[in-house]
Amino acid sequence: MAYCNDPANADRKGHGIAAPLNVRYWQIGNETSYDRNGFDLETASKKTVEFAKAMRAADPQVQLIGWGDSGWAGRMADVAGEHLQYLAFHHMFDPDSPKSPVLRGELYRRDPDATWDQLMKAWETADAKIRTVRDSLGTRRIPLAMTECHFVIPGRDRGDVMATWAAGVSYARILNNHQRHGDVLKIATAADFCGTRWQNNAVIIPTPKNNNRAYLQPVARVMQLYRHHMGTHAAAVTGMPESLDVVASRSGSTVFLHVANTDRRRAVKTAVQVAGSAIRSGRVFEITADPMIELSYLNSADTMNVVERPWSADGSWEFPAASVSAMELQI
Repeated sequence: MAYCNDPANADRKGHGIAAPLNVRYWQIGNETSYDRNGFDLETASKKTVEFAKAMRAADPQVQLIGWGDSGWAGRMADVAGEHLQYLAFHHMFDPDSPKSPVLRGELYRRDPDATWDQLMKAWETADAKIRTVRDSLGTRRIPLAMTECHFVIPGRDRGDVMATWAAGVSYARILNNHQRHGDVLKIATAADFCGTRWQNNAVIIPTPKNNNRAYLQPVARVMQLYRHHMGTHAAAVTGMPESLDVVASRSGSTVFLHVANTDRRRAVKTAVQVAGSAIRSGRVFEITADPMIELSYLNSADTMNVVERPWSADGSWEFPAASVSAMELQI
């Protein structure tokens, strides 16, 4: 921590890095509860206190995250909670049907309808994990941090299906659900950052023979879209059409909607209203593509791009089939 954040750290300066890196968030323990040969809960909780005190002595301003998965959250909060700002957990899961798999390997290419239907249900598994960790806290009030979350699907590259736009829409539903838990879930991801093999990465870096042209996977394109069009406070959503998955937020006089159309073939036209306010103007940022199209370094610049569309003056909007949209409405 001193290496990263202490302005006078000699080691860092000796490596040619004069300015501090100012890393603000630090997690103590990673998947600690998964290691049967490691610390048990009581030992890990006490060690977390020791680490937290030492780390904060090096930099009093840092934000510390303890480990709270596998039922550890409640006890970790009791023992170490006064030293922590968050409790972490992970959720890497296979969204496929265990009895009749349709996503693994190249199976997803054989039945596009079954692939779409299975991916549209994936958010339910993610929601169950978040609720389990929330419930394990009981009445304790400490924010949660999902510091890893992504699909793990068997196959040549750990899930080729994750290069499809169908997976992009599936992840949009998962991110929408993260937002619904935003009262306690304050940090959440949906992909590892980058790599050359795993398809659950946000960024793919091809081999040198492909000119090293890195590109964003579908999940990262949705994350980027949402990140740039989001408010600071949650807003309730009522009266959604059946095929639309919608969450809302607000900053001042701007209302933001994140919308996934879960119908693979049919556009959904609906009226958009903000209770007690008139919509003066708006913009819609949209990604739409054939659900079975796959990203690669060959087509990464030509598909799954964000398109900006002007707001409809009559307050109605048509969400294309299999689309993900971010709306900014001025009220």
